[in-house]
Amino acid sequence: MLHRSVILVVAAIVSAPAAAEVVSSSDSGFALQSTASVPVAPDVVWADLVAPAKWWDPEHTWSGKASNLYLDPQATGCFCELLGSGEPGSVDPGLVGPGRPRGSVEHLHIVHVLPGRLLRMTGGLGPLQSEPVGAVLTIALEFAGEGTRIRFEYKVSGLVTIKGGDIAPAVDGVLSAQLARLAALPHGSAPARDTGSENPR
Repeated sequence: MLHRSVILVVAAIVSAPAAAEVVSSSDSGFALQSTASVPVAPDVVWADLVAPAKWWDPEHTWSGKASNLYLDPQATGCFCELLGSGEPGSVDPGLVGPGRPRGSVEHLHIVHVLPGRLLRMTGGLGPLQSEPVGAVLTIALEFAGEGTRIRFEYKVSGLVTIKGGDIAPAVDGVLSAQLARLAALPHGSAPARDTGSENPR
């Protein structure tokens, strides 16, 4: 997800867009925010957002394949990943064996969904999964002029063996890179239209 190695996670910092920020950090946690804008309506962006296999970097998955990612956009759903190739007769060492079911991992647990507006999930990404953290990723889609502003906010508390100030820039870099990949998708040409509804909080 973030990556199987903290060292490789750090390397992703260089790809972070300018609209990324470590809002705050401490030994036990941190808060991040990244934004990007696209010239299409929120509903168009939403359709891609809930299909992470289209935009999540396979370098930041456990299986090495973005095609193994899936997201169930409803409360109690998950942003999850199947482990192993799933091809008949194939064996991925350490993950699956002959006659055994494929493994899986939950990256994030979905707690709040407003289609076209808000996706909120909880969980520790990548190396944070082994920490006893409380973590929330909020993804908001907001009308902005003739397009949509996409906002990622990730807040983490409860770190024990990893210091927030040490890992926050790396996590910020990885999430910002994922946001950039989402924003770079050819979303189509559907025009954005402000319906007058409030932006998600």
